[in-house]
Amino acid sequence: MNNQTKKILVTGAAGYLASWIVKQLIEQGHIVHGTVRNLEDENKIKHLIAFVNETPKQLKLFKSDLLQEGSFDEAMQNCDIVIHTASPYFLEKPQDIQSELINPAVQGTQNILNSVNKNHSVKRVVLTSSVVSLFNDAKDLANRAGQMVQEQDVNQNQDKTHNSYAYSKTKAELLAWTVQKKQKHWDLITIHPGAIFGPSLSSRVDATSIDMMIKFLNGSFKSGVPKLCLGLVDVRDVAQAHLQAAINGKEGKRYIAVCQSLSLLEIAQLLDVDKFGIINRLPKKEVPKFLIWLLAPLLGMTRKYIANNVNYLVYFNHNPSKIDLNIQYLDPRQTLNDHIGQLVTDNLI
Repeated sequence: MNNQTKKILVTGAAGYLASWIVKQLIEQGHIVHGTVRNLEDENKIKHLIAFVNETPKQLKLFKSDLLQEGSFDEAMQNCDIVIHTASPYFLEKPQDIQSELINPAVQGTQNILNSVNKNHSVKRVVLTSSVVSLFNDAKDLANRAGQMVQEQDVNQNQDKTHNSYAYSKTKAELLAWTVQKKQKHWDLITIHPGAIFGPSLSSRVDATSIDMMIKFLNGSFKSGVPKLCLGLVDVRDVAQAHLQAAINGKEGKRYIAVCQSLSLLEIAQLLDVDKFGIINRLPKKEVPKFLIWLLAPLLGMTRKYIANNVNYLVYFNHNPSKIDLNIQYLDPRQTLNDHIGQLVTDNLI
């Protein structure tokens, strides 16, 4: 791919990550087609409408449904690149895993790629996957050197009731590679972010990391947190990884987008609440694993998840993203406190 202006489709354009992808693409001069579920839901898309008003020649919005075959055909017409970000995520287990989580992820990816196969202007697809499509539980890495996740790893879990989100992302990515290998006119790159934090471009609070940040600040975790390790990354860096992959990435690559592994308590220790005039309700300690295990059902987590992830370390090899995509990851302290600043500005705290 070369650096000239491209016409790029971004699915789920109103989402936390996708909105930053749209913004950065516009800033670099590209033409963007963004899909949303409902063009009439102004609360969810008003920031995109503002982008349209500011750059009417660069952004056009379309209504599309992941579960409707052909729904993306119009939006994809004459596009050079497709960035597929749209996929559901639930902090707690959904009531119906298949219909609420797996079908939108897997069938939605199939529908997107069916449209790509019909549209020969598309030369590249960038799929938003996740680090959880690379491994299932931190315990699985306990005997691996450095407890390090690599980009060639594949989550081997076949139980959709355990780590359901990971299952859905793994199946969606495997489907994408299968479809890609059956044709010649487009290539595929997948991006695997960790736990995404950082300022949102909208005032929505339905993104998982936004909900988690609010819980840190409102005292939900004041009594303590489990010793749980997250691969933290800034939303702006993940957006940049998608942009760089779309234009300059190496075909067939899977890129891990993680800045640094941190425990929940380490994350809390980076939050400068005094700077924002917020009462300090942050956790000061880690809760023993056995207690978290006992309380797991009340916390919306399974005991199996607690057993296989709490008190285990996990690290991520992000070097390929730094070398190939020239990503210079923002310091987690900046990421987290920029996030707080946005929540305060938008009166969400």
